[in-house]
Amino acid sequence: MKKLLISLALGLGILTAGSLVLAQSAAPVAVASVAESKVSEAAPASVAAATVAAPAAAPALVPNKGDTTWMMVSTLLVIMMTVPGLALFYGGLVRSKNMLSVLMQVMVTFSLIVVLWFIYGYSLAFTEGNQFIGGLDRLFMKGIWDNAAGTFANAATFSKGVVIPEIVFAAFQATFAGITCTLIVGSFAERIKFSAVLMFMVLWFTFSYAPMAHMVWFWAGPDAYVSKEVVDTVNATAGMMWQWGALDFAGGTVVHINAAVAGLVGAFFIGKRVGYGKEAMAPHSLPLTMVGASLLWVGWFGFNAGSALEANGFAALAFINTFGATAAAVLTWSIGEALHKGKSSMLGAASGAVAGLVAITPAAGNVGVGGALIIGLISGFAGLWGVAGLKKMLGADDSLDVFGVHGVCGILGALLTGVFNSPALGGPGYVADWVTATMVTSADYSIAAQVLVQAKAVGVTVLWSGVVSAIAYFIVDKAIGLRVSEEDEREGLDITSHGETAYSR
Repeated sequence: MKKLLISLALGLGILTAGSLVLAQSAAPVAVASVAESKVSEAAPASVAAATVAAPAAAPALVPNKGDTTWMMVSTLLVIMMTVPGLALFYGGLVRSKNMLSVLMQVMVTFSLIVVLWFIYGYSLAFTEGNQFIGGLDRLFMKGIWDNAAGTFANAATFSKGVVIPEIVFAAFQATFAGITCTLIVGSFAERIKFSAVLMFMVLWFTFSYAPMAHMVWFWAGPDAYVSKEVVDTVNATAGMMWQWGALDFAGGTVVHINAAVAGLVGAFFIGKRVGYGKEAMAPHSLPLTMVGASLLWVGWFGFNAGSALEANGFAALAFINTFGATAAAVLTWSIGEALHKGKSSMLGAASGAVAGLVAITPAAGNVGVGGALIIGLISGFAGLWGVAGLKKMLGADDSLDVFGVHGVCGILGALLTGVFNSPALGGPGYVADWVTATMVTSADYSIAAQVLVQAKAVGVTVLWSGVVSAIAYFIVDKAIGLRVSEEDEREGLDITSHGETAYSR
């Protein structure tokens, strides 16, 4: 317990200092009556969200109750994805002696990140700073209540003149930060210290997740584009990848690739489990894994469709694409497994569902239904290759195949978004002119150019997360140690780390 408290204190000290340095290094750009938010020259469907108070000079805007309700429901669905969805999915995949340790790592990590999000994470991700990181205008969520107006601050959506309460947007995005960090747990399950998990998460969240969210999703909001003359100035306040025009509807780069790279680096740093490759390490409860995967699928509708920020057509498009792509991936993973092994498995079907969900995430509101089905079909085969082929090539003990599924399918989905966003292939395209809300035409859309932008965004994500993760693991290892003793690992982390067991013996 002392080590846990020490690690948390050290981690909080490091993150506070780092946050101040990052914020002070940011050079805010003054934009005439522009509130803080997120996104690029891409379409309303080009990223997960945009937050910011409405322009000061504009008439007071009142949030639509339907949009607000939908966003609160979506937030609850994403919480369900994590606890219990991801927790049960991961818990069923480990050996029974480590079941509770995984549940603890998921639940406590999620809780830790939510608290940090409301202290400083939201501010670093979704306030104006520079192209890499935001500032501290929303530190401890200050300013959410507008004293001058006597009401709550609003957050922009992707439609001019349409807002939602900023507190709802902040809560919704808190769940994204939380589930991203918990995804990493699967890579080093069954051999890491609980205190090391928490200390690493503090560092990685601060220096990888928050900057990535800012770079991909932060912009000034549609209402900032009042005339042609201010376009360049407004664009310059956005995150780097938003300025590029990278399309990421709900987190292909920010969530899945970001977390997958962190997990893979951790698998290398921490090393293989005792007996890996020599002893049986089969999942102890596939029924729990299936239940977890099902909860993930249901919750993912909030994750993807909620990223439209409104109860509108783009939310409906993301909803049906999440439905179809996931079903397609289940089928192709099962088919691929039957061809490869002679039999389709329940574990394969559940993994296929997750592969489809991951791949469609960046594309959910950015592609047509046909494009979504193709992405889903390909992702089933890609995910199977990731866990059956690529994993052996890499030689890392990625316990629950975080990189094989989230990394491979996240990259696949991000790249294919650039293809099937094309209006010529049934996609909605993107907003080419935010002043007039004019969409790009089929004739003007270049698949090659957009795929190149997507590839650049993927490359930056891999590099950024990889470097931050390596430094964070190194610091944690030197400060408190990453791994439990061999004796504790053989006994099981449920007993040795938490003093309890999942099942009576």
